[in-house]
Amino acid sequence: MTAEELKRNLRRGFEEGMNGRNFAVFDEFLAPNYVNHTLPAPMPGPEGMKAVVGMFLAAFPDFHVVVEDVLCDGNLLCTRGYFTGTHNGDFQGIPPPGKSFKAGYIDVWRAENGKFAENWVQLDMLSLMQQLGVIPAPQAA
Repeated sequence: MTAEELKRNLRRGFEEGMNGRNFAVFDEFLAPNYVNHTLPAPMPGPEGMKAVVGMFLAAFPDFHVVVEDVLCDGNLLCTRGYFTGTHNGDFQGIPPPGKSFKAGYIDVWRAENGKFAENWVQLDMLSLMQQLGVIPAPQAA
């Protein structure tokens, strides 16, 4: 699979799978043994991704991801962007304050035989927790 095909598939995963709530897309692009090393899922493969995305949607029903960049080097891809939402459901034991947020992320994906087998995600959790009111924001100078 070419770099452009991998990039297109990864964007489809975000746009159609996460933003479009079409979880069947994950079956197309994720390997049966897919694992997210940062956000552990209860099981591997596409079902694990569906569970993780479902957790975010339960907490943030209007969850939306904006992918600003996709880079590819061989079988490794990186995306950079941000996600938005409104905290209207339980999130990792944090009760919903109904606050909206915008938090950045960067992730790395490893493709194998044309499917995504692994990824690592770095979310700006500090900013997210500050926007949700869980951690105080720094005072202005």
